[in-house]
Amino acid sequence: MRMSEILIKNANVCDPAQGINCETMDLCIRDGKIVESVSESAKVIDAAGRLTMAGGFDGHTHSAGKINVGRFMNPNDARRTLVPGLSGPEAMTEKTRAQVGYNTPNTYAIGYRYAKLGYTTICEAAIPMLAARHTHEEFKEIPILDKMGLSLFGSNWQVMEYIRDKEPEKLAAYVAWGLKASRGYGVKIVNAGGGEAWGWGKNVSGLYDPVPNFDVTPAEILMGLAEANEKLQLPHSVHVHCNNLGKPGNYETTIETMKMFEKVKPVVDRQALHVTHVQFNAYAGTSWRDFETGAPMVADYLNGANHLTFDLGQVIFGPAVTMTADGPVEYANSRMLHEKWSNQDIELEDASGVVPLSYSPKSFINAVQWAIGIELALLVEDPWKIMFTTDSPNGGSFVNYPEAFTYLMSAKKREQVISGFGKMALDRMVLPGLDRELSFYELAIMTRSMQSKMYSRPEKGNLKVGSDADVAIYDIITSDIDPSVEHEKVKQAFSGAAYTLKDGKVVVKDGKIEATPMGRTYWVNAKVPADIDSAMNKDTDIKFKKYYTVSKSNYMVEDSYLPNPVEISTEGEF
Repeated sequence: MRMSEILIKNANVCDPAQGINCETMDLCIRDGKIVESVSESAKVIDAAGRLTMAGGFDGHTHSAGKINVGRFMNPNDARRTLVPGLSGPEAMTEKTRAQVGYNTPNTYAIGYRYAKLGYTTICEAAIPMLAARHTHEEFKEIPILDKMGLSLFGSNWQVMEYIRDKEPEKLAAYVAWGLKASRGYGVKIVNAGGGEAWGWGKNVSGLYDPVPNFDVTPAEILMGLAEANEKLQLPHSVHVHCNNLGKPGNYETTIETMKMFEKVKPVVDRQALHVTHVQFNAYAGTSWRDFETGAPMVADYLNGANHLTFDLGQVIFGPAVTMTADGPVEYANSRMLHEKWSNQDIELEDASGVVPLSYSPKSFINAVQWAIGIELALLVEDPWKIMFTTDSPNGGSFVNYPEAFTYLMSAKKREQVISGFGKMALDRMVLPGLDRELSFYELAIMTRSMQSKMYSRPEKGNLKVGSDADVAIYDIITSDIDPSVEHEKVKQAFSGAAYTLKDGKVVVKDGKIEATPMGRTYWVNAKVPADIDSAMNKDTDIKFKKYYTVSKSNYMVEDSYLPNPVEISTEGEF
């Protein structure tokens, strides 16, 4: 088979995983991997000194599954063109399928538009196991990108029963089975116990409320699943959407949750906990009347902790679509904002909801929410703890990432936005007093490098020899630009990569799609002892016969749903 070789000359490489901070060098690619050298016959791409990073990795986004409900509820979203070239209708071309949408784009547009931003890997942050087949059907239709997904376990009947009955080995076996059944990559916990409580029109109000009918608390669910996660030696830690999301005063629950995980000792070289979209969980005050930022308190704790990572959930002003397995919070959103509401009960597994809304700088609450995400990014000193996200499309569409990058890199840009806020908003935030501006190096950490370790994927998020040849070249000469002042140039460059290479193949050139290869789907197959697996299966057999509307034999995602799978095997310690 003929080798495929590329030499990227004069690349201004920013690769924090190797400590390379905007140094000009050549990159060599052979057969989709970064290599030491290539032959003289290699195809040459002249980067001409432009900023070159590994392909971006969005480790928490909503791109398949319940995004369909958002599409149904927002037919007008198909025609929104708020970000030129990255939203709205685009006709089919010789290389691309037709595209529509802004917050809830069609599957093809998701792949094309992430690639235009220089991203090459995404993680769908919430897969209901019962609906996993459809999630993977959508994965198949998202071109270019590598994908993975996190399976929901936080309000699962079998999980709660094993925790209540103190059967940790069966719990670990069930988690392994659930990941295999859903072809998931990791354990997602949303408002632990709250989804089940919502089935009775209730919620849990903190870590120690008993879940109706199961006699377990959210704290016990979190610790039980964390123990199972480590027993199975999974590549990612538990991925937690904290209790009390979206409520004033919730920063205390968030810090309490983070502290609880100090005693968890990861068996893999990664964090013990990932807390997601912390912006929505860093609120101070006792009600919306005295609502204010809780970011300083959360950041103060994070600066002294080394056992966890988090992502931002940055708010973008304009229309968004909230979608989450946190059913009760979506009900609250719909009633408070008088917006449309979709609710779903996922049988024995969880709940979910979808509510479209719009963030306005004229709303002091929305203005403070916008500030909190940025405050977290600037107040937390170590960028290796932070993943940049908007929790797309909850905080706003991913196509706005370049705009959000300018908030982090330019105090002047922030001042422009803040100048439109009212006094009430300004009194409730600390952002105007922050002058920190992130560098390209720090931005590279938050958008690709930290994800490599966080998900235990050493071939992603860096340009080391042996890594996937996923490369983004942006039209930025770092020595000639001041991001603090020239933030519009930075935004423009990140909005359409000069080149995006996926596995060594040029998929974007000058902001245009050149090729649409199929990406991989990563999933985890955790091995457990046969006797424990057999005992667990007897229990789940009963669940399926008594309660599920589908048979167990029809539940598991079949191999045919993953045309390009990457199976990650782990051996549990029992």
